[in-house]
Amino acid sequence: MGSKITIIGAGSVGATIAYTLSMDDIASEIVMIDINKKKAAGEVMDIAQGTCFRDPISIIAGEYEDARGSDIVIITSGMARKPGQTRLELTQTNVNILKSITPEIVRVAPDAFYILVSNPVDIMTYVFTKISGIPENKIIGSGTLLDTSRLRCGMSEYYKVAQKNIHAYVFGEHGDSSFVPWSTARIATITIDDYEKMLIEKGIQDKPMDRDAMEEYVHKSGSQIIANKGATFYAVSTSVCKLASILLSSTDSVYTVSSMLHGEYGIDDVCLSTLTLVGPDGIKGKVPVALTDAELVRLQASAKALKDVIAQIEL
Repeated sequence: MGSKITIIGAGSVGATIAYTLSMDDIASEIVMIDINKKKAAGEVMDIAQGTCFRDPISIIAGEYEDARGSDIVIITSGMARKPGQTRLELTQTNVNILKSITPEIVRVAPDAFYILVSNPVDIMTYVFTKISGIPENKIIGSGTLLDTSRLRCGMSEYYKVAQKNIHAYVFGEHGDSSFVPWSTARIATITIDDYEKMLIEKGIQDKPMDRDAMEEYVHKSGSQIIANKGATFYAVSTSVCKLASILLSSTDSVYTVSSMLHGEYGIDDVCLSTLTLVGPDGIKGKVPVALTDAELVRLQASAKALKDVIAQIEL
């Protein structure tokens, strides 16, 4: 497709994104930038040596200047939380990292789309929106795209139905206050209630899904994976690469990504995820969804939780 994608951060997530991109036809040029230049060079060498079975692609470990002309910049830089460190302390640390990166990358790639992946991703998306000078439509946080993928995986395993037939989403922050607006969930065009009734009548299942348990599965998946293997990077990388492909496509798609709200659902001046129209022109806006009163309360509570953190950080 002739596109150039720069990835800032050569940790597990950044490197896996680069590898996933290298196995697809999304990009013809990939630049990886990291303060640890040796690590970036090693990741690039390892990835590049596996690309002889695809069309030619350029993959380099570079400096900010090498990002000039990028179509997409993916920011994954940040620290993982250390034992004894509060979530707020981690947030300020990663905000400071983003503040040091932003002027360097914006200077050389002012026209790129920016995908924020670093956690806490909603706060990072908000900070980047405030300090970068990049138009809002070109700033996309990965948000609850991963959470939605986890939800559909869990529902697919429960109902024994293909994930592509499941239309259910996670709204809010990428974190503990996220939730599933079950009133909007469908399998094909059928409500969850009606689909479960059909399964029970046919003897395929004997009881409805525990929706609270499914939300808990979504919330705890990341920590469970970290406990088992030390980090999460495959699923988030796949979702980010999908988002990159959408930005380079010819039509719009609807996904749960994090972006600035301007009064939607009674929420303003915070970034979080609801259904969003995104495509080759970037973000065109939030897609209005008729939430129940209880769901609206949960969405506004999620926004408040994020605003409470924003109020305590130094921009």
